[in-house]
Amino acid sequence: MPIALPKQLTAGQLEPLPELIAPYEEFPRKIAGPTVWVADEFREKPDLWQRTWTPDLIAQLERAFDAFKASGKTLPEINKDNFPLPAEVTDFLLSIREEIVNGQGFILIQGLPVTEWPVFKSAAIYLAIGTIFGVTLSQNGKGHILGHVKDLGNDPTQIHKVRIYSTSARQYFHTDAADIVGLLCLHKAMEGGESDVVSAHHLWNTLQAERPDVAELLTKPNWYFDRKGEVSEGQKPWVQKAVFYFHDGRVISHFDPYFVKSISRHVEAGLIPGHSPEQLEAIEVLERTAQRLSLHMVLKVGDIQFVADTHVLHARTAYKDYAPPAPRRHLLRLWLATPESQGGWKRPFPDSGYLKRGGIQVNDQAETCPLDGE
Repeated sequence: MPIALPKQLTAGQLEPLPELIAPYEEFPRKIAGPTVWVADEFREKPDLWQRTWTPDLIAQLERAFDAFKASGKTLPEINKDNFPLPAEVTDFLLSIREEIVNGQGFILIQGLPVTEWPVFKSAAIYLAIGTIFGVTLSQNGKGHILGHVKDLGNDPTQIHKVRIYSTSARQYFHTDAADIVGLLCLHKAMEGGESDVVSAHHLWNTLQAERPDVAELLTKPNWYFDRKGEVSEGQKPWVQKAVFYFHDGRVISHFDPYFVKSISRHVEAGLIPGHSPEQLEAIEVLERTAQRLSLHMVLKVGDIQFVADTHVLHARTAYKDYAPPAPRRHLLRLWLATPESQGGWKRPFPDSGYLKRGGIQVNDQAETCPLDGE
């Protein structure tokens, strides 16, 4: 772990500090509060998790974009100073941010008119919205702070080198290497590609009640996560972590089954031990339980979904695109840090106090904002 990083760089994938890893016995038996929610209630009351842009708010966004465009700044340069959002827009977004960071952990904002805008305009406005929620992070070894969830024809079975967001395969319940993930829908699939979210705290409570052995196993920092080749010089090609942490009075989740399963090549090379049969069963139990407790939703064109990676897991169904020349399913993705200085949760990691904590950083790769998947 470097002592300091250039301000523009993401901290990257790190292992937790051993002295900050709480043993299972210190975890709460049951979590209470707004971060624990039941899907049935949210199905019946969509106003709890859906918000809509008003015509006036959209007009304010467009005027702010016009001023930014006239400045000649580039997408990676966007910040609150060179793309300031009007007070009414900022207040609207800050109320949502509070629900994401300290409340239920997800919101769907509907009605951004992306079909009327070129991709550059949609991307710029989306990045400006992101500045209200947190600090943009690099999402891959290419330095993308504007990501593209789109089928690029990659083989999803090659999990040791392929990131699943670049395929049409199902994404199982997981968190990303950020505090918040945002998804803006530009184009829908012909079928599938729908979203599921689950409260990690409701999931924890359920595991504690039904499978405390699995809950305990998930708190141990003996899970290997592959880095899929996105590694800086001198770093290991994997990290060793837990799935659930208890730190500063909060249970925090961190999990992606694809990154756990793709360590097999390191095991075969004799570099690390494989996961135990009990751990492999725990992965299946976690997935089945998350499916049972989850809320299903469909993102329409112009919808933005924000999810707290600290206490919500999300998944995506497999999908099929329309035949060419129709556009493929395409979502713009943001990974955002909510640092401690901006009210973010403390984490048991060396970069918890960093501005750009988390993400994926390879060497000194600069941040980029491509306008399509690559």
